[in-house]
Amino acid sequence: MNAGFWGKLKKPIIAIAPMANVTDAAFRKMFIECTPPDVFWTEFVSVEALLSRGKKAVLPDLWFDKLEHPIVAQIFGAKPEQFETVGKMLREMGFDGVDVNMGCPDKSVEKQGAGAALIKNPELAKQIIRALKKGANPLPVSVKTRIGYAKNEISTWIPSLLKENLAAIIVHLRTRKEMSNAPAHWELTEEILKLRDRYVPDTLILGNGDVNSLDEARARVKASGIDGVMIGRGIFGNPWFFSGKTPDLTERLERMVRHVKTFEKMFANIKRFEVMKKHFKAYVHGFLGARELLTQLMETKTAAEVKKLVKAFLTKNTP
Repeated sequence: MNAGFWGKLKKPIIAIAPMANVTDAAFRKMFIECTPPDVFWTEFVSVEALLSRGKKAVLPDLWFDKLEHPIVAQIFGAKPEQFETVGKMLREMGFDGVDVNMGCPDKSVEKQGAGAALIKNPELAKQIIRALKKGANPLPVSVKTRIGYAKNEISTWIPSLLKENLAAIIVHLRTRKEMSNAPAHWELTEEILKLRDRYVPDTLILGNGDVNSLDEARARVKASGIDGVMIGRGIFGNPWFFSGKTPDLTERLERMVRHVKTFEKMFANIKRFEVMKKHFKAYVHGFLGARELLTQLMETKTAAEVKKLVKAFLTKNTP
């Protein structure tokens, strides 16, 4: 096994989850400026798209800052030969590791035989891992997946991955059928760790699901013995997550403005401004006047408009 950077990290390992149209370079820059995680992750990118004529349209999803190391590129697809080629490409781009998405429930992804569909096709999953290892070598390869497709399949699915000597496996502790509608099954980490210790003791196991604070992440690690935690929805609107800090209202809203300006500067004419609006909902909540401010923000089209609204709100509502 090639552990790469994973073998140098202190436990518990706390990582940012890859989320489409969320964890782009502008979003991650906010964490660089506040408090970075132990491992950065890109949005997930189609291997087929990276090898197509439309490659330029998806390359911005793989942009990263020199301060973002270690950073893992996440990819998805269903054709092993494409993973080998893209693995080499990502190695040359300077990533520290490569991760295969084997848990995404999006119907368009599954229709390709990718994402969560691979849980139903362990043989293809193995071929993909082997091809990626060959192309990405010496970068470490990991997999992000779920506990099963329609039911708990830990006893068969996890060993099939472990036998491929992955550097890490990140387990979203729900089935594909459950999506994010059921509580994450953290009680199942004990079974997963027993399988890990039986098959490949050196593979790191990270859990994912329903962790909304740094204290909660550490508590999950302490209770389960797992190697680390990947944070998804808990980091929305909270680039201070990895410090455990609670910012005041002014700091939160000024950070949102900084986020919008960074997004606009990086992705003007590349990504729609509407992408930022899910972030507005994360930053603007839990204080007097939040609903009215959010309503106004949802009508904005530029960073300058956002800045003007926030300045007026803070002038009126803070001492």
